[in-house]
Amino acid sequence: MKTRKKIQFFGDVQGVGFRYRAKYAAESCGVTGWVLNEWDGSVTMEVQGTEAEIQETIKMIQDGKYIDVRDMVCKNIPEEEYERGFHIRG
Repeated sequence: MKTRKKIQFFGDVQGVGFRYRAKYAAESCGVTGWVLNEWDGSVTMEVQGTEAEIQETIKMIQDGKYIDVRDMVCKNIPEEEYERGFHIRG
């Protein structure tokens, strides 16, 4: 069963290849959504897939060499029925 989550990542997450790592992880895990750098230094990601696919995507992002996620805020949001692919915004 698919779900959609909005996740905000805090820590050393900008200027370290986070968005490109997120895109690679999402495509590898077969999830859809997008990722965006925020003005406050955090990164927001919306990701859609099974719970297992989403958790694997997050794990792959956190395993990035220079990425240091110190905190995450995650909430379930409505699914985007016709979304295709995973995109870097901004």
